[in-house]
Order: sequence, then structure tokens, then C-alpha cells
Amino acid sequence: MSARDQKNGGDKPEDMVPVAKVWLEVERAECLARGAALKWASGVFCRPEHLERLSQYRKRESQRTASIHMRLKSMVQSYLEGVGWGLEQLREARAELKEVSHALKKAGQESDRNAEGVKSLERLREVSVNHCQLLAAVSNLPRLYSVRSMVLETERLVESRRLLEAHARLMDLERWQDDILWQLHGAAGTAGSALCTEDQELVTKYFSGVGQLVDALGKELWAVVSSALALARQNPTPFVSAVRIVEREEALDRALLEERGGSRGNSRPLPPGRPRCWRACFFQVLVEAVSARFRSVSYLHTRGPGLAGHLSALQHGIMADLATVRHLLEHCVPPHYRLTGAYLRASHRCLHAHLAQVSSWDLESGEIFAVLNWVLHIYNSPDMMGHPELVTEMDKVELGPLISTEGLEQLQNKYVQSVRKSVSEWMHKALQVELQDWQRDQEPDTDHEGFYQTSLPTIITQMLEENARVALMIGKSLRDQTIQMGLYEMENLLNRFREALVEFGKEHRRDPSNNKNKFYLHYLLASISNCIILKKSTVSLQQQQSSRWVGQFSRTPPNPLAALDRAVRRACRLVMDQLQLDLQSLLPGLLTRPWLVQGDPTPKLCCILEHHLELYGRVRPPCRQEEAQWLMVVEYVRALMQKKLICRSTEERRQLAHQMVQDDQQFREILHGLEGEGSVPEVNPLALLPVLADFIRLKDPGMLTLEVSGLAAKYPDISEEHVSVLLDIRGDVSRDIRGAVLDLLEQSAPPLPAGYRPIFTDILVPPSIMAFCLPTAKCA
Repeated sequence: MSARDQKNGGDKPEDMVPVAKVWLEVERAECLARGAALKWASGVFCRPEHLERLSQYRKRESQRTASIHMRLKSMVQSYLEGVGWGLEQLREARAELKEVSHALKKAGQESDRNAEGVKSLERLREVSVNHCQLLAAVSNLPRLYSVRSMVLETERLVESRRLLEAHARLMDLERWQDDILWQLHGAAGTAGSALCTEDQELVTKYFSGVGQLVDALGKELWAVVSSALALARQNPTPFVSAVRIVEREEALDRALLEERGGSRGNSRPLPPGRPRCWRACFFQVLVEAVSARFRSVSYLHTRGPGLAGHLSALQHGIMADLATVRHLLEHCVPPHYRLTGAYLRASHRCLHAHLAQVSSWDLESGEIFAVLNWVLHIYNSPDMMGHPELVTEMDKVELGPLISTEGLEQLQNKYVQSVRKSVSEWMHKALQVELQDWQRDQEPDTDHEGFYQTSLPTIITQMLEENARVALMIGKSLRDQTIQMGLYEMENLLNRFREALVEFGKEHRRDPSNNKNKFYLHYLLASISNCIILKKSTVSLQQQQSSRWVGQFSRTPPNPLAALDRAVRRACRLVMDQLQLDLQSLLPGLLTRPWLVQGDPTPKLCCILEHHLELYGRVRPPCRQEEAQWLMVVEYVRALMQKKLICRSTEERRQLAHQMVQDDQQFREILHGLEGEGSVPEVNPLALLPVLADFIRLKDPGMLTLEVSGLAAKYPDISEEHVSVLLDIRGDVSRDIRGAVLDLLEQSAPPLPAGYRPIFTDILVPPSIMAFCLPTAKCA
């Protein structure tokens, strides 16, 4: 062990661990280097002839090793020089630290010696503080003695509304209060202590009248501002004084904030109550003054027609106030106030809140219309906010909608609901009047064309068109909703109308001879004319709608036209039932042997038919006279199918055919005007009677096959039962010919063509009567 190691007591075990790790790393690096060298040499000298270049490789590696050694020596030398320079710097720093420590020690000793001298100056400091306080008190005594008198004088000036003079006195009092507080604060700061709370409270209490004066002056100022519109027309001087005071206060607030709040080094606090922000208060008072006119409006004062008058009064009042602001008050304030824009914003906000309150009331349709018309049309019209002198100002002021989109939708829905309730009530009353008219002992009224009608379609049409016209004054959307609602109500009315027709028919059938129902048929025809008029009105209303609008009343759109068709069909059916009822007593006499001999009761049938057709001419289509023609032919053929007359000879067949042709001629004379009408169906029922007559008149039974083929071609709905009855009526058809005819009809049954109206489908063939039958007793 070296002497150094002995001096240090040898290396400790914990110091030996890092050294051992370093030697292990060195050995590992050497082993890796040797392995890499061997690997390189084995790759270079893998053949004997490569040994010739051994000297070259040895020389090159020697040079490389020498170069590495030179670089290592240079690096170690540079490192040693840096270590030596660092050690020299450390020695110089240690010497300087010793000098500074010595100087600090001498300064501490000198400070300890001076502390005793400072204690002797404490008394002098106290005397200086007392002297400053006494000096402040002596200098402020004249002001302090005059504070109360100035407060009283200022109060008198405020009460007499000499606002500018009162504000000047008030500013003097505030400046005195601020100076005294600052002097006390400065004296306390000189003495090294904070301002005494008791002194501050004493000063605040002494100047308490100043705070009351501020409140009183502010109260007077805001009273002047709130009545500015009235003062501007009489004497705007108080308002001008109020604006000047507001601007003084605003300038004073700004100056104090810049002087005391802007610099962190200045600890002088703001005076009590500052900043006052009286300009913001000015505009707030203006808003309150505008909204005051709306607060007194109650629900009872604006009911019914009073709401439209109230809105009109608001319009005139606001426009008069805006004229006063624009022409008078705007010249009494600085330009940056933009008083007109401020009044516009305030009026708009107050109107928005007021109309929201009005919209929440339980309004009728007329009241809702007044609100919607005022909001959507009058408010932005040239008579109000769209006035040419206000357009420029309105462009600068961003005003929202007077009523939100949701609010407008709710109002429109309430309007439609209210109108719907009224329409429903009026339709119910109109229907009740219509039902009462049906019981009158006189014919229905007629229009200028001579058609029957009652007051029902006129009332309904005028009501719906008037509602649509009024709603269009608000907008197309409301017009569409109103029309949609009207169509729903018309559909409901027509459904009830159809039910009333059914009940009317039942009542008549229970007692057809009742004198109350003497004009039963007339009012049925009038009902058909009413439905046709309503149909035209419905189509006109649907054409007025700008777009299809799925309303709020039902998921499915209204379909009044379908309800009209159902009502018309029901009325036409009742009319035909009445015709059938009138013919019922005469139909059993048709196609019998007395009829074959005498021709009765065809003339009577023609009289009844003629009477009905005369009445049918008093009604508009679609209850056409062709329905009566169709019914007459169906009943005639149905009577033929009863087989009440079976021919026994050729002469009887000729007579039967001849009488049928004569009946056809009588029917044609009554219905002569129908064949030329464009509304006649494709199959003329009157053409059937001559065809059947020819079938019965045919002399050669062998030609019946051809005749039946032509009959089936014209009337494809004729069945085997109908042909079999016709063959029975002839009375001369053998079994073979019958079988051939029926087989041909079965094989050649053609489908019904498009647009063909079946006639034989409505004629049922009675069951054949057996010549004999089995006993009806039960089997043993």
C-alpha cells in the first residue's frame, strides 16, 4: 500500500466496486478487439498467397496505431490544460469570497453600532407625525366648519332643480372629503402605520350628508331623464343640465381611474362611491321610461276590439316619441349617445316583452289577427319602423324579430284553432237550419238558373272564402292553414249531412203519406244542388293553396270531394228509391194478360216518370235523368222476368212484342231529350226493350241461337237464367234448342268491356216452381 493510501486509510470496499467494474469492461473490450482482429485476419489471409502482403498490412496498421496514440496524447494534454485553468479560477474565487466575507462582517458590526442611535430618533418621528396631523387639521378647519352649511345649500339647490349649481357644490364637498382622507392616509403612511379605521369612520360620518346629496341629485337627474319626452316639448333646459352633469361625472370617473387605478405605484384609493357610471344609468333610466307605458296595460283593458285600438295607440305613441327624440332630444346630447338608436332598441325590447305577454292571453281569432297584422305588416311598414327617416338608423341598430318564429307559429296555430271553433259552430247552426228547411210546407228556393237550392252552400262558401281572404292578409302560410282547416270542417259537415239525409229518408219511409214530407223529393234534389255548389267552392279553395300543407289536425289530409261524392250518391239513391216507391204500386200490372189486352198501367207509369223528370230538371248533374231511365228499364225487365205472361201461340208472341215496342215508344217520348246529351252512358237501356221484343217475336226457333249470340254480344252480363226465362216466355222452344242455346251462351261468355255498366246484374231471376214436389213430412 502506498503512503497516500496509508494516509487515507486505504480504499474502502464501496470504492473498490466501481474500479473492478472498470477493469472488467477493459478486459471485455480487449477480448472483443482481439476477436475482431482474428476474424479480420482470417478473412484476409485465408490463402497462402495472401501472406505476401503481410508486410504491407503490418506497416499500415503500425501507422494507424501511431496516429491513434498521437490523437490520444493530444486529447489528454488538452484535458489537463483545462483542468489546470479551472483550478486556477477556483483559487481566485476563493480569495475573492474571503474579501467579501470580511467586508460583510465589518458592515454588520457597523450596523449594530448605529441601531442605538436610531432609537434616539423615535421620539422625533412621533413629534413629526403629530405636527403633520395638526397642520392638516388647521388647514381643513375652515372647510370642515362650512361643510354643513354647504350641504344644506346644496340640498336647497337640488330641491329647486338648479342641478348644475348643486352639482358644482357637490363636487367641492367630494373634493374636500377626498383631500382629508388622503392627508390622513399620507400621515399614517409617514408614521409607518395604516390609516386608523376610527379616523376613516369619523370622516365618513362627518361627510355622510355628501352621500345623501349624491342620492338626491341622482334621483332628480333620473326623474328629469324619465320625463325627457315631455320636457323636450316644453322646456328642455333641465334635460340638457342632466346630460351635462352625466358627462361631468363620466369624465371624472375616467380621470380618477386613469390617475389612481392605472398606475400601480400610486396607492391613493378611489373616493367613496366611485366610479358612478352615470352614463350607463342614464340609458337604463331611458329603458325604464320606455317600458313604463307598457306596464299599466292590463288584460281587461285590451279585450276584444280594445286590443286593435291599443296597438294603434302604441303605434302612434311610439312614432310621436321617436319624432320627439329625433328632432329635439337628439340635439340635447352628444353625438356618440345615438339617442334615436337607443330609443329604438328600448322600444323594440319592451314591445317584444309586451307582445309576448299579450300572446299568452286567451285571445279570440279577431284579437290574434290584430296582433299578427300589427307585427308582420304595420310594425315594419313606412308608417312605423320603415319610415324613410328611420331607415338609416334601423340599418345601424340590430333588432331581432318582434316575435320569434316559434311564437308566430304558435299564434297562427291559435288563430286557426279559434277560427276552426267558430267555423264548426256556424256550420252546425247552418246544418240545423237546413234540417228545419226540409220540414217546410213549401218548395225550396231556386237560383237565377231555376235550380233548387237552400241557404246552406251560400253560408258555408261565404264563410270559408272570407276566412281565407282574411288569413291571406297575414300571409300565404296562414291562408293555407285556414283553407286546410276549412276543408276538414267541410268534410265533417258533409259526413253529418249525409247522415242527416239517411235519417231523412228513413223518416219518410216510415210514413210516406205524412204531410210534413210533402216536399221530400224537392229537398232531396235541393240537397244535390247544394253539394254541387259546395264542390265548386271546394275546388276553388284547393286551387288557392300555394302548396300542399299537411295540417296539424290529422295525419291524413282532408278529402271533402270524396265526402261530397258520397253525399251526392246517397241523395241520388234516395231520389231513385222515391221513384221506385212511386212506381211500386203499378209495376205488378206490367206484362200481364190485362196489360196485353188494355195496355195498362204503362200510361200511368209514364205520368209518374214524367213528373219526376220534370223535377229532375230543377237539379244540377250528376243526379241525371238517365238514372230514372235506367231504373225504369230495370224494373220493366224485372217484371218480364217474373214470367207472369207465357205465350201460347205465335199470335201472342207477336202481341207481346208489339206491346213491348209500344211501351218503348211511350218511354222514348218522355225521355226523348236524353239521347242527344253527351252524358248518356255507352249502353242505352231503352235499346234493350226492342231487342227483347225481337227475341220474343222471332218466328223460327232455330234462329234463336244466332239471336242469343247477338244479345250476349250487346249485353255480356246476361246470364243463362235470364235467357232461360226468355225461352220460357216464348213457350215454343224445344228441349234440344234450349240446350243448344244455353250451351252456346256458356261457351261464348265474353268478359265485360271497360266502361260497360251492367244491366242484367241488377235483375234477379225468381226461382223456378216445381211441377210437383215430395211430401214435406219427415221420413220415418
